[in-house]
Amino acid sequence: MNKPGKRLLILLLSFASVLSFSTIISAKEEPALKNKYRTVIEIKDWGAVITKVIIELDKPVPVNSISKDTFEVFVSKSDKRLADPFLQAGYRTVTKAFVSDQDGNRKKNGSGKYAVLEMGIGPKPDNSLGNALNYQISTGYNDWVDYQYTITQVKDIQTHACTLSGIVINQLAGEIKELVDDFSTGTFTYQDQTLTYADFAPKKDKADHPLIVWLHGAGEGGTDPTLPLSANKAVSFATDETQAYFDEAYVLVPQTPTFWMDGEVGFADGTSIYEESLMALIRDYVAKHPDIDPNRIYVGGASNGGYMTMLLIRDYPRYFAAAFPVCEGLNDDLISDDDIFNMIKTPTWFVAAANDPILPPAENVIPTYERMIQAGGQNIQLSLFDNVVDTSGLYNNPDGIPCEYNGHFSWTYLFNNVPKTTITGKATTIMEWLANQ
Repeated sequence: MNKPGKRLLILLLSFASVLSFSTIISAKEEPALKNKYRTVIEIKDWGAVITKVIIELDKPVPVNSISKDTFEVFVSKSDKRLADPFLQAGYRTVTKAFVSDQDGNRKKNGSGKYAVLEMGIGPKPDNSLGNALNYQISTGYNDWVDYQYTITQVKDIQTHACTLSGIVINQLAGEIKELVDDFSTGTFTYQDQTLTYADFAPKKDKADHPLIVWLHGAGEGGTDPTLPLSANKAVSFATDETQAYFDEAYVLVPQTPTFWMDGEVGFADGTSIYEESLMALIRDYVAKHPDIDPNRIYVGGASNGGYMTMLLIRDYPRYFAAAFPVCEGLNDDLISDDDIFNMIKTPTWFVAAANDPILPPAENVIPTYERMIQAGGQNIQLSLFDNVVDTSGLYNNPDGIPCEYNGHFSWTYLFNNVPKTTITGKATTIMEWLANQ
């Protein structure tokens, strides 16, 4: 090859090398969410639900360029604990769509490269495609499902420069668990037992703060402390509405690896193999947070957790400023008269539904409440509902009657601050009462 030819070849190779290097740099600079989606999970009365997906588009689009008909959303769900993991699959109903920033906040003008697709939800089985948890009957535990979303563009999007079409997005880039993400998680070991827990801490200031201890139900045992927050809306203790009653409170949500009802001799025998380790965790948490007011420690729980709540006020009288057991499962025939006299030392508000099919209140709540009153309990309350219905006004049957839940789910009334009574002539909700103890 002559010299001019060699020079040309060297120049071409050099240009190709630079072009290749530039391409690599450009690829690294591409946004992490390119053609991917994130899910937004909210905790509703019936549990954790995927309410939205946040997608990234190929190019910025005007704020008014998409509608709820622009994309179709298909989901397939599975549970890896099952021999046949597949649960269900189908199309979600898109109820609203808008251009947003990368965090899902709606853009009011201009253009944006992200979009939010909101989807229909509800407590009935025909809306279960959105549910992010699955309860496995054979084990009695909830767990997060595995899911795969495919978001397909079905209508063109007109931008200022071109028309976008044929976008398909099916790569998960992450999850946003609203309120759940505001909690931290940890483990605590006492003797040979390890408990996991989630906790919420108020902003640091010079004031003392109360502590709310919430004990989960039977379906939320295990080693993932996000489950007790998500399966029945315990995150509500961290909402602005609830926190306002307490002038900001710590929230501690311990988790047992099995069930609080696991007793020394049998199941729900009036004891718990976790009672000592649980109290050790609570005391350790209080000691490590000197701004917790030891005179304002409140304990409550639902079902399996209500059972443990009753054991704690029986065995540690006056440690807690108040208790709020919900559909509690400590049968009254396991409670002695001496136990009753210990229990009435803690102000207590019971919540239950008369038609509870799992833990009928005639066997526990009602007779125990009556005995506590007869023994001279001065601050013992009971909210006994006929059944459990939606109180949000959002979910009704075709006849307009509010959707009815299983009668065991009376914790929905607690988390929505529905229980109310008259105290010294004033209508008082359970959260107001609790904060005043």
